[in-house]
Amino acid sequence: MAIQFKIIDHVALVTLDAPNSNNALTLNDLMHLRKTLVACQDDEQVRVIVLTGAGERVFCCGASHKESLLPPSGYVGRSLKSRETEAEEGGYTRLFDLGDLEIWKPVIAAINGDCLGGGLELALQCDLRIASASATFGLPEVRDATIPAAGGVQYLLRAVPAAHAMKMALTGEAISAQEALRIGLIIDLLPQDRLLSAALNLAERIAANGPLAVQSIKQLAVQTAHLMPRDFVIQANLHWGLLRDSKDHAEGRVAIAEKRPPKYTGA
Repeated sequence: MAIQFKIIDHVALVTLDAPNSNNALTLNDLMHLRKTLVACQDDEQVRVIVLTGAGERVFCCGASHKESLLPPSGYVGRSLKSRETEAEEGGYTRLFDLGDLEIWKPVIAAINGDCLGGGLELALQCDLRIASASATFGLPEVRDATIPAAGGVQYLLRAVPAAHAMKMALTGEAISAQEALRIGLIIDLLPQDRLLSAALNLAERIAANGPLAVQSIKQLAVQTAHLMPRDFVIQANLHWGLLRDSKDHAEGRVAIAEKRPPKYTGA
């Protein structure tokens, strides 16, 4: 099974585990990954998700080359069908786009090696990215006379300054973890043997906060980034009003008064 999954306290650890193919994902792997993320969103025990790759060499190199050949049916007809039906007919690119899943729980990418193509597109959709010193990052599609199909260029433009994003996309060249840290693609650079523990520690610190508030922050960040101040303030105030009457908000205020850690339940 290429997608490994376990829950540690309030953190779900999802591992891409296909070492024989450099953690490249088949259609079934992508479907399994999507179902796993949806299960995490619906599981009240899970508050944060950590996504990583098995081993020390590769985080993910995108789609498995064995299944990324041209499908028998035409693209136009398949693109108008659901992602699941398109996948059954041989299409895979839209499966790398996780936006339709509406995962509002924070996702941390612990990038343990090469993060290329569709692998980088997955990482760019995570909320926080940390990496080992041996990691590399790239969108090499242009070298094969194609482009990143799941929004890789656009996501990269949102993650780093435009000149750096365009250089990566237009040359197809990979950058080092040190360069990724310099341009802001990742937030931390760690030795390989500390990467996963650091990701879990970060996840636990986030999970200690009010679960509904954490999800509201992510939802606001995703859904209102394009709005003008007047409109995004309205949305922020709406979320604030919804959270004001929650049991967790009351618990947080009592915990401050009693000078103790809060015990949040997600209610």
